[in-house]
Amino acid sequence: MRVKLLWHTPNPETVVALAMRRCYNSKPIEDLEAELASKPGYEKELIAKAIRDKTFDVIEHAVFMFEIEGISRICSHQLVRHRIASYDQESQRFSAVEREDFIVPPSIQSNPEALKLYDEIMKRSVEAFKKLKELEIPKEDARFVLPQSIGTKLVVTANARSLMHFFWQRTAPQAQWEIRELAELMLKECRKVAPSIFREVVET
Repeated sequence: MRVKLLWHTPNPETVVALAMRRCYNSKPIEDLEAELASKPGYEKELIAKAIRDKTFDVIEHAVFMFEIEGISRICSHQLVRHRIASYDQESQRFSAVEREDFIVPPSIQSNPEALKLYDEIMKRSVEAFKKLKELEIPKEDARFVLPQSIGTKLVVTANARSLMHFFWQRTAPQAQWEIRELAELMLKECRKVAPSIFREVVET
């Protein structure tokens, strides 16, 4: 699994802090910007207050875009349930399918007998897919024989508030192992550029 932060709102913490100040001050935005610049630590203070007071709307002004690779379709189906985001996923109608594209759960990987069975089924599904294409079945129909464990890639864009909710739900111990790993990697990337916003995992 690989997660890369492709783009984010420039100075996301400043953006959130400015939105917070706008709610409580009528000064021109230039004055508010100068105020933030002149007070080290003030941005962090405002963000902490927004989170503490549950003023989560100001956090929506910061946006993050990720490239995600090496997750299963099972995981992507869970991911797209979080609808306050934009998704573009690799299409099975056009991309190639190979044996190594399948994701193997740790519980199967650690069980030799289960892994052997799993490998056999994955191999047979790819063989069936290729055979159907040889029989001139369109790829969009031949793919019906492919299992949900097939690997996929996608681009995801979401605002910080939506991500906070996603992290709260999907880093929880009861979350399914694959999407929990994905959420933890995405959270790690967010903390690199906006540590004050994502310092804690909170329910929004």
